[in-house]
Amino acid sequence: MFHSFMATTVRRALLTLPAAPLGPENPLPALRAPAEVHVLDERARRGLPRDMARQIGYEPLRSLLPVRIRDGYRRDRRKRDFEAVVIENAHLRVTVLPGLGGRIHSLVHLPSGRELLYRNPVFQPANFALNGAWFSGGVEWNTGATGHTTLSCAPLHAALVPAPDGGEMVRLWEWERLRDLPFQVDLWLPQDSEFLYVGVRVRNPHERPAPVYWWSNTAVPDDPGSRVLAPADEAWHFGYERSLRRIPVPEWEDADRTYPPRSTHPADYFYEVPDGVRPWIAALDAEGRGLVQTSTGLLRGRKLFTWGSGDGGRRWQEWLTEPGTGGYAEIQAGLARTQLEHVRLEPGAEFDWLEAYGPLDADPAAVHGPDWAAARGAAAAALDAALPAERVEEAYAAWRRSADETPGERLATGSGWGALEVLCGGFKLPGTPFPESTLEEAQAPWLELWRTGVFPAPRRVAPPGDTLVAPHWRDMLETAPADPLTEYHLGVAQWHAGDVAQAVRSWERGLALAPSRWPLLRCLAVADALAGDAERAADRYTEAFDDLAQESRGAEPWLAAESALGREALAALLAAGRLTEARSVWDRLRPALREHGRFRLLAARLLAAEGHLGAARRVFEDGFEVPDLREGEETLEQIWSTLTDRPLPPAYDFRMRPKSP
Repeated sequence: MFHSFMATTVRRALLTLPAAPLGPENPLPALRAPAEVHVLDERARRGLPRDMARQIGYEPLRSLLPVRIRDGYRRDRRKRDFEAVVIENAHLRVTVLPGLGGRIHSLVHLPSGRELLYRNPVFQPANFALNGAWFSGGVEWNTGATGHTTLSCAPLHAALVPAPDGGEMVRLWEWERLRDLPFQVDLWLPQDSEFLYVGVRVRNPHERPAPVYWWSNTAVPDDPGSRVLAPADEAWHFGYERSLRRIPVPEWEDADRTYPPRSTHPADYFYEVPDGVRPWIAALDAEGRGLVQTSTGLLRGRKLFTWGSGDGGRRWQEWLTEPGTGGYAEIQAGLARTQLEHVRLEPGAEFDWLEAYGPLDADPAAVHGPDWAAARGAAAAALDAALPAERVEEAYAAWRRSADETPGERLATGSGWGALEVLCGGFKLPGTPFPESTLEEAQAPWLELWRTGVFPAPRRVAPPGDTLVAPHWRDMLETAPADPLTEYHLGVAQWHAGDVAQAVRSWERGLALAPSRWPLLRCLAVADALAGDAERAADRYTEAFDDLAQESRGAEPWLAAESALGREALAALLAAGRLTEARSVWDRLRPALREHGRFRLLAARLLAAEGHLGAARRVFEDGFEVPDLREGEETLEQIWSTLTDRPLPPAYDFRMRPKSP
């Protein structure tokens, strides 16, 4: 297939990369609050600007529900083909991956042959998304809540749409489930343009306001001598010690922080772009060449993230790709000044804006000179010459007229959740159709609940499917016949709503008659643990794992359940000091599961708790990798320090913050 119009072409392609398997989703509902590092308590919000403090306190994410955690990925990589869409004119070649969150994988400036993005040579998921699996590189579209989107490794709908200039543009769209909001991303490369335009729209079809989060995140090469420039003299610094403070740009604490390697530890720098100033951010190399991103005014925030020059930051970058690959920094653009904020979107309203990405070539003597005003002024002047602000506004107005265009040829299919919500809610969303043809097996029981008022019994014994938790689904579950599976789902929905007591009652009612007890026991165990009753949590985890081990059929969904419940049960039993039961769970694990990195770590903890410190140290010395090690997680260091006084081996050093004095 090949489409051509006025020197811009859109074609399907296959991108072949060494890729780790993504693996199955975790079938246990995510009852615990997300372990997000970007949080500020009320005391830390004092003294911030009032609008910023208000938006930081506005509807922070309580739960990942109804989204499932993706932690089944591994680190053994084999060549794999990914469906791609390539948009190309005489100046740029854009490679998009609709099956991986619509990520722009590559942006090549054709006249010079330069790759403008950091292009990861491998696909290696790691635990950075809100729900786990995420990968580095390119341009990603972060929506939902503070953090990397739950759609990082998920397919989006994609289709061709008539572009404003008469050519074709690529539309990506999906239903974002954390906030129950549809969004679209339109990629438009006009004839003879050196800039890719990206039109974004987030809609609220509900009768209640909704919190919105958006940050377009661009990975750029972190070459020696590269500098990040933005139109700001101040920034908000957020480090992994979880404090937000205003600092000067570019110099702070005796270092120029606009050069990413000059920060020792990973950190976020949110630039204070003055009102009325054209928003942009650029990453330029020693010759003054690189990438610039600009937008219409609604997308006001700009940010630099750097891994820094410390051992932990370097280790994380290796972890996300392969040895010998260059490092990267992130330049980002968002709806708010910082990523700790959510913005209120009124009922029936929408946010929309236009972004532009392209090459920038500025005077290197000015860009890297000692005068910051002259440096950013040189970049701003180069941007104004290459892409005047008026042209962006004109492109935005033209794109808005195309935003409701009905998609034509389909390029990729996303999930069926949007189709379920549109069908049940009767929403009209021109430009982003969610047809019934996209409904899948996961949506089938919920469709039946909506149509009949009864949540159906499964056709075969299997771990429970997804739970929907929005108020309208909770209402339907409350009036449905109270069989054990319905009580399970109802409890999860009540838990999400903050009604812990009702959730526990629903699970206990379901338990009395449940043929499959372990899903309910696990939910009750989490409730016990969070209520501080470690002993009862340990009892219920023991019983739950015993029940699952007897019921498991051994196929992939069951193995995912055994892995997830085994990890939780072992951690709870170790926390309660119940070593005999912990050893019993370990002994019942399938041998293949015991070799997984998270279980190797639990093995070291169990051996240490049993007094076998030498054997626990040997687990570390033999070497293991925890594929789902969380951003900011310090478990490896903590356990190692209980086993020996020796320094933490470099392979296990993922520390992202300064050591405590």
